[in-house]
Amino acid sequence: MDRNTFTGLFLIMVILGAAVFFMKPSDADIKKEKERITADSLKKVGANQTVTPTATAASNALAKQDTTISTGPFGANLNGTEATSVLENQLLKLTFTNIGGKIKSVEVKDVKTYAGAPVVLFNGNNNKFGLNLNIDGKIVNTNNLYFTSTKNGNSMSMRANYSADKYIEFVYDLKDASNNVGFNVNLNGLNGVVQGNTVSINWETTLLQQEKSAAKEQEHAAPYYKYSEQNPDHLGIGKDEKVDLTEGKIEWFSFKQHFFSAVLIPQVPFEKGNLESKVSTEQGKVKWYGANMQLPFNQLASQSYAMKFYFGTNKFSTLKDQGQDIEKQVDMGYWPLKYINRWIVLPVFNFLESFNWGYGLIILVLTILLKLAMSPLTYKSYISMAKMRILKPEMDEIKAKVGDDNPTLLQQEYLKLYKKVGVNPLGGCLPMLLQLPFVMAFFFFFPNLFELRGESFLWMKDLSTYDDFIKFGFTIPFIGDHLSLMCVLMTISTLIYTYFNNQISGATGQMKYIGYIMPIIFLGVLNSYPSGLNYYYFLANMLTFAQQYLIRMMVNDEKIHAILQENKAKPQSEKKKSKFQARLDDYMRTQQQAKIQSKKK
Repeated sequence: MDRNTFTGLFLIMVILGAAVFFMKPSDADIKKEKERITADSLKKVGANQTVTPTATAASNALAKQDTTISTGPFGANLNGTEATSVLENQLLKLTFTNIGGKIKSVEVKDVKTYAGAPVVLFNGNNNKFGLNLNIDGKIVNTNNLYFTSTKNGNSMSMRANYSADKYIEFVYDLKDASNNVGFNVNLNGLNGVVQGNTVSINWETTLLQQEKSAAKEQEHAAPYYKYSEQNPDHLGIGKDEKVDLTEGKIEWFSFKQHFFSAVLIPQVPFEKGNLESKVSTEQGKVKWYGANMQLPFNQLASQSYAMKFYFGTNKFSTLKDQGQDIEKQVDMGYWPLKYINRWIVLPVFNFLESFNWGYGLIILVLTILLKLAMSPLTYKSYISMAKMRILKPEMDEIKAKVGDDNPTLLQQEYLKLYKKVGVNPLGGCLPMLLQLPFVMAFFFFFPNLFELRGESFLWMKDLSTYDDFIKFGFTIPFIGDHLSLMCVLMTISTLIYTYFNNQISGATGQMKYIGYIMPIIFLGVLNSYPSGLNYYYFLANMLTFAQQYLIRMMVNDEKIHAILQENKAKPQSEKKKSKFQARLDDYMRTQQQAKIQSKKK
């Protein structure tokens, strides 16, 4: 292009630009033209029908909706303004939002957090709930749609239209004085629109802190689930975890925290799904849970899914009323501890609770009843330890003769003495081992007992958590940032019990000092455990003192010594062998044969 051509084209562009700018109509001209077009349109319509402002608005809205729908699935429901509504009864207050047509927050009435605020299980943007639908190859999550809500008494209907006769509807029904919320999903006319043979329910929420210690609350929080014809199971407690649930149909799943749960129970079990849990590090939050569950979808007809929510406490009896083993998410311990707690301890506790006593008194009476039931074993253990104590002088004589150079021979001589006097050296340990499962069962029972939550006794404001009688203001390794007075009293009583137990058994050497180490370890372990648990262990120690004092008043050491000497003097043929003595004879014969074989070599 030469210079003259370029100059000509440039001048033409300048002229065209100036013409457009100066010949542009004014705002007044544009307004007049719009009014003229509207008047002409109304005249044309008036020849056929009368047009009202309402009809015009409706027509414009429908035209807008049709245009939006044509741009994508549920296009008319992608924008809007949030609106909330409430359903409540004596036990629950549910706040709904039209965004996602879901329950925005759940407040459990008649209970408070440790700080005295209302118990809100989840709230706001921390809670996501909806269906994942495959439409035209794209996943549409109803959590992002704006629904139209209709309230009728204590029922709430949420609807999102795909078209005039095709829609998604969530129907919630809150019964009077109930922790259950009926939940029905209606997919009307969406067969042929939704692709595939399954739809997925997605639920994500963040647990809010309800108790005194978020760290302890995390130790008792986990998503639970139940396969058909199996016992409930759960994800890991102290770590992030995701589990695919593909081993069977899923009867229910729950977002469980320490003393409260949100459970979703379908009428027809979920086909499969996955659960995920993440430990939260944010203040005031415990854990994040996520669930995706699949439901079958029939392409030949409209679909409806009936379900129900449970929102409420983890009180064992309340969960049991829900059926389907939901109460088993209350941790009663491992086998056989859970059977002891469920079939012995819990029924006795519930019986005592029916008298409307304070829980401090109930724990006291429960401990007394347990000690009375175990008193035969305690008596037998005391007698066995007393026999060993009375034999100690003779054992010292044997040790002086044999010396410490040959421990095998020394042990053989001890066994001969036990055989002669008819003493089982394990007789004091076995009764204590039989009592140990009951002692350990309470280690799970009290920390998971909802009834103790918020109940005070003496200086302990809440028996379901620790009493920080002394607050350090800083953290001490192994102890923490506080010192529990009841835990200290429990530790002192255990040390005293160990001292008197050593006096009875005549323990010496390392065994004498091991008993003093364990209570110190328990001080660090139990310092952050519920004061109700430490109160029980303290009472158990004090009642054991009383039992041993009474037994000591009843038992005469001189009589026991005379019986042992009498047994020692009896011919071997007159002595009826016990199972222990039979095993003792076998052991001694084996040792003797081994000794002979070693000499031959």
